[in-house]
Amino acid sequence: MKKYTWLTLWALSLITVFTTGCDKDDDTPTPTFAYQKIAEGKAAGTDFKIEVYSNEELTTGYNPIYIALFDASGKRIEQADVSFQPMMDMGMKKHASPIENPSSGQAVDGYFPGAVVFTMPSGEMGSWTLGVQVQANGQTGTFTTPVTIKEPTTSRLKSFVSKTDGAKYFVAYLQPKQPKVGVNDLEVAVYKASGMMDFPAVTNLTLALEPEMPTMDHGSPNNVNPTHTSGGHYKGKVNFTMTGLWHLHLTLSDASGEAGKLYFEVNF
Repeated sequence: MKKYTWLTLWALSLITVFTTGCDKDDDTPTPTFAYQKIAEGKAAGTDFKIEVYSNEELTTGYNPIYIALFDASGKRIEQADVSFQPMMDMGMKKHASPIENPSSGQAVDGYFPGAVVFTMPSGEMGSWTLGVQVQANGQTGTFTTPVTIKEPTTSRLKSFVSKTDGAKYFVAYLQPKQPKVGVNDLEVAVYKASGMMDFPAVTNLTLALEPEMPTMDHGSPNNVNPTHTSGGHYKGKVNFTMTGLWHLHLTLSDASGEAGKLYFEVNF
């Protein structure tokens, strides 16, 4: 009796393993990020379904955006050219905002990752839409959806008019998102307003960092000035010696001299 029971259990375990493996849906990758769906719909002029995701609610500043594409049969599209078209309608005028289109035509875990830097919140001043243009399988189309942009509790986007060229620049705060006592990765991204519809990344600036704890009247040692890495992103290090409110002062300069100054608040 014991032998029969053991053999039965062994056989059942094999059946479970094989049937579980066969039932797995390999066409639906599990994303490696926490996300929420913003919108979904058909791209005009195509048979594509587009799903738009973000890590969290959309706010003024830098927002990672993830696009999932499906053909008419519901199968995921893994190769496509995807671009973003944000637009703020203020009634008498319209303007776009900085974007980072997906850098590759190949999906990553089933999604095309990029980012949009919304320069102002939705509200009495105007309303935002987000267009997603797709080229794949010989078809081209755009899906446009209204989006609500909120103002975060702590500002994560600053702007200034350059002292050297008179242009308006936007500086977006990316890191650290979860600051800690000690040395943290620091990352910002810089864009230039070259008209109402064009906001290219700025790659030729020199940034100087000076952390300050205003309530304690001191700074911190062992910081590393952010330097350009790619696509207008500047990375460095900031050292927080204690918890509390910090001001991260940044001085931005170009070949002609100091262009502007600003600071971001970090409170933890």
